[in-house]
Amino acid sequence: MAHRVAVIAGDGIGPDITAAALKVVAAAGVELETTVFDVGADRFLRDGHVLDDDDLAAIASHDAILKGPLGPPIGDKQIPGGTIERGIILKLRFALDQYINLRPFEGKGLEFVVIRENTEGSYAGEGGFLRKGTPHEVATQGSVNTRHGVERCVRFAFELAMTRQRRHLTLVHKTNVLTFAGDLWQRTFNEVAAEYPDVATAYNHVDAACIYFVEDPQRYDVVVTDNLFGDILTDLAGAVVGGVGLAGTGNLNPERTTPSMFEPVHGSAHDALGTDKVNAAAQIMAAALMLEFLGEADAGARIRKTVSSVLATNPVPSTIGDAVAAAL
Repeated sequence: MAHRVAVIAGDGIGPDITAAALKVVAAAGVELETTVFDVGADRFLRDGHVLDDDDLAAIASHDAILKGPLGPPIGDKQIPGGTIERGIILKLRFALDQYINLRPFEGKGLEFVVIRENTEGSYAGEGGFLRKGTPHEVATQGSVNTRHGVERCVRFAFELAMTRQRRHLTLVHKTNVLTFAGDLWQRTFNEVAAEYPDVATAYNHVDAACIYFVEDPQRYDVVVTDNLFGDILTDLAGAVVGGVGLAGTGNLNPERTTPSMFEPVHGSAHDALGTDKVNAAAQIMAAALMLEFLGEADAGARIRKTVSSVLATNPVPSTIGDAVAAAL
């Protein structure tokens, strides 16, 4: 039976790289029944909105979501800031309870995974303005952390660590300054750790982790962290292993009560459209993650291996989709 996949092609280079990823999936022998959703910057410019309730309900009926990068060109003034991020990306993550952001990194002899809590923290939207636009303006942006949200993320990370050879898990936070949120994360981590005696654990402050990601990334196996720190660290990790153009990610609902979403880490890169700089590797790797989550582990692994092989022998971004499909 074909997997039912909602496709959000994205903006800028999104349609091109999403098409390349779907071509690779087909070459790997996996049948998908796709529905394309017109969601993104062009939709906003045309209709004044980006993702309505009917779109959300239709997307939720699928087995998974393959999403391309979204967003207008840098410097575009026609779309208010946050419209795409909160109106589409965060709306899907929150509404579909995709509480785990899974970002594996492989390259330059490195292989580790970052688990980012995906529905709480500073991105939950708590906060507001007082006296906006005046000399006495006040802006607050709260970080929302619940025991339920933290524990399910930490527990997922321990379960993942148990499946890996090194069985090592590092918590990254800023407990010395963020003494409320950090305390909740540390206590929860320690309590859950007692249930996993076979997993070795460590703790790093986020600023120290940034140094270690650059100078000693070999120390990491699985990393678990909150929403904001995870967003920053995973972009850094992408650069460390060869660039964010190679990094795919999964926004997971581990209980599978709603579809999980798979996407590249990078943005829509409008300036690269129509050039030989368009690199579909991250989108293809996201598709591989999607297949693995859907139970197509062999196809996903073959795609990832083939992408690495093609990049090692003929690193031409604009033709990588065709090259990987042909190799498969």
